[in-house]
Amino acid sequence: MIVPRVVALNAHPEIDFVYEDEGLQAVGARVERVNAQTDADVVAAVADADVLIPLGYSASREVIAGLRRCRLIASTGIGVDHIDVAAATEHGMLVTNMADVFVDEVANHTWMLLLLVARNGLWLHDMTTSGRWAAAHAALFPKLSMAMPRLTGQTLGLVSFGRIARAVARRGQAFGMSVLAYDPYVTDEVFAQHGVEPASLDDVCARGDVVSCHLPLTTETFHLIGAAQFARMKPSCIFISIGRGPVVDETALIAALRDKRLGGAGIDVFEQEPPDAANPLLHMPNVAVSPHMASLSEVSAVERRRLVGRQAADVIAGRVPVGVVNPAVLSTWRSS
Repeated sequence: MIVPRVVALNAHPEIDFVYEDEGLQAVGARVERVNAQTDADVVAAVADADVLIPLGYSASREVIAGLRRCRLIASTGIGVDHIDVAAATEHGMLVTNMADVFVDEVANHTWMLLLLVARNGLWLHDMTTSGRWAAAHAALFPKLSMAMPRLTGQTLGLVSFGRIARAVARRGQAFGMSVLAYDPYVTDEVFAQHGVEPASLDDVCARGDVVSCHLPLTTETFHLIGAAQFARMKPSCIFISIGRGPVVDETALIAALRDKRLGGAGIDVFEQEPPDAANPLLHMPNVAVSPHMASLSEVSAVERRRLVGRQAADVIAGRVPVGVVNPAVLSTWRSS
């Protein structure tokens, strides 16, 4: 009997795969750790894998072409830009992501960044903890010396309208904001179901008091948000980037902030990660940042691992897993 191979590529040494293996027990498999540094080394080590989980290494076209019996390449995040999905589809391999595991975490993190910027949360915290209570009051009363918009009644603009952006929209509506969104792949019926106005990218940029970007990284979306888009935004606009860093032209964003053509920004994802210590976004008083950790919570940290195990087990058993991002392959998928 051939034991199915489920390979985690370049996993962090502290990961023990106990949660992934929960779902794999029923199909007689366990996650195997493989470390490799080149495409040739990867192919040599995992050519006969049934499932590949690329963690610290990308599943390139070259790697995928060398997989002889792989039926699934599983992403442990929502993004699949580290997997050549087109190549996987050509070779009859399913690609999955984390589906709904951490939608609420990312939506809540979006609002954390938004509120930190809108309410000057970082400044207020610093003034309070550094013993400058009186100075803070002097700066705020009797005349407000900084931007502090009332979000209620303002407009939230969303770039992309997938699961996470829809959750962000619901939170915006709870704050009393009107919401519009740009997503050419979403039908008007879906927008209507969520009470969100469909709009062009130009309109979202021009009308949004807050513009929150949730785009995945593809050849179409690279630097989709650049100088032209920032030029359309209001000088008071707060820009949130929480999808993938390279969809935003960071140089253009920095210039807009420096020239006071934007009110502020909340950033969880950067073009270069980790960012250079000299990156101006790390040192601007009207910018709140976090280290690409929006999806993390005590629940999601475990559930994302359990889901990968279930996805792998389903494929080994001949079942279609949840979270398939290339459904076109299902008509020719090798289920056994």
